[in-house]
Amino acid sequence: MPVYENPDHWDGAARHYEKTAHPFTSRYAEAALGQVGLTAESRVLDVAAGTGALALAAARTGAQVLATDFSPGMVARIAAAKLPNVDARVMDGQALALEDGSFDAVFSIFGVIMFPDWRKGLSEMARVTRPGGYGVITTWQDGGAATFLLLGQVRRKLFSGREGMTLPNAVKALSDPSDFARELLAAGYRDPRIEHVTYDYALDVDALVEPDTLFGMSPDWVSLTDTERAAVVAEVRAMAGDRTILPIPSTALIGIGRR
Repeated sequence: MPVYENPDHWDGAARHYEKTAHPFTSRYAEAALGQVGLTAESRVLDVAAGTGALALAAARTGAQVLATDFSPGMVARIAAAKLPNVDARVMDGQALALEDGSFDAVFSIFGVIMFPDWRKGLSEMARVTRPGGYGVITTWQDGGAATFLLLGQVRRKLFSGREGMTLPNAVKALSDPSDFARELLAAGYRDPRIEHVTYDYALDVDALVEPDTLFGMSPDWVSLTDTERAAVVAEVRAMAGDRTILPIPSTALIGIGRR
């Protein structure tokens, strides 16, 4: 089982994820929210919510939000915000314990793409979206994003021919906009459209003093020897040159469909 399919992995990573990844993924969550007009009467579902980048942003519109994740540790971080219009529950996104057509907008920000049966996850999202409502899903382009993208690039340069981290199947399957649109149709959505959004991940070069804090969640890092890790750090420093911040352009696709 890949680590990203194990809830125990995410339980242990929840606080670190909230500190390091959440601020970055929040930018894509805001872009996804911008595709749908929410009001205080809107019922919103966030599937595979992580630490709640989308759920918390949606709550600021006044909407009633349900955030679900299979990781109790992730759900606990959302609940800790104690927002009155956010309910957080442990739930399998491949089998949502929710009624058909019960939400005006259903989102998944880099969540469903991690599922073993991601097509089932998409169809479950469509099932609980009301007629006329919206489904919004984000995925990375093939190669990933932020430190995962950077580490993959550096590994290919320094250790050519060595197999790197296997990305979730959905990332490859949805990386072409036409394929993404077809999968939204197959899941039960209509009128799909795909938007490209790119933001720079700002890598603080000073953080390379403790590289495990940057790369430690990636199998591409864990599999390296100490000597190889030192070579990776040296290469990243060389890429940064005199800069204190190394920008890593990271592109996501946002798929939007109507029910």
